[in-house]
Amino acid sequence: MDIKQRLIALIKSRSYQYSEDKPFKLSSGGYSNYYFNLKKTTYSPEGIYLVGKILFDKLKELSLEIDAIGGLTLGADPIALAVARHSYDSNQPIEAFTIRKEPKGYGTELQIEGNIKKGDRVVIIDDVITTGSSTIKAIKAAERFGLVIKGVIVLLDRCEQNGRQNIESLGYKVYSILTIKDFM
Repeated sequence: MDIKQRLIALIKSRSYQYSEDKPFKLSSGGYSNYYFNLKKTTYSPEGIYLVGKILFDKLKELSLEIDAIGGLTLGADPIALAVARHSYDSNQPIEAFTIRKEPKGYGTELQIEGNIKKGDRVVIIDDVITTGSSTIKAIKAAERFGLVIKGVIVLLDRCEQNGRQNIESLGYKVYSILTIKDFM
């Protein structure tokens, strides 16, 4: 089984739920018969390895030369850390960063944490997109911080509610590792 198929199998066993009777409420406010809680995969030892390698390889395939990778907490955090770890093991280090939903109200009052600075080239990541609203929130914060966004990578595109189109309307290309079609 190749690495992508192994990730799909892991997500199916840990993170995917389907209910014909009682639809799941999504963060977008909509309802769906299927639900993904990818944190059950992305926080697992095997998930960390698979996600880190797959996304790092995707960055190389796309020739996206970046300084850092990150997105809105909590979905993007384990993905960013997995890629950073894999990049270090590959002797091509990429920094990880996280974006708070709101700037912290004390100290330096930062909304973005990590070893990044204005002008750094980054990829914004997310675990799942439906409407794209969380990813868009991360993009807006990164723009305000002065980061140069080279693209957006999502682990899973649900292919509903125009998530990809909503993000791409901001001028950023969206690359998805998996789509709902991988689970149907």
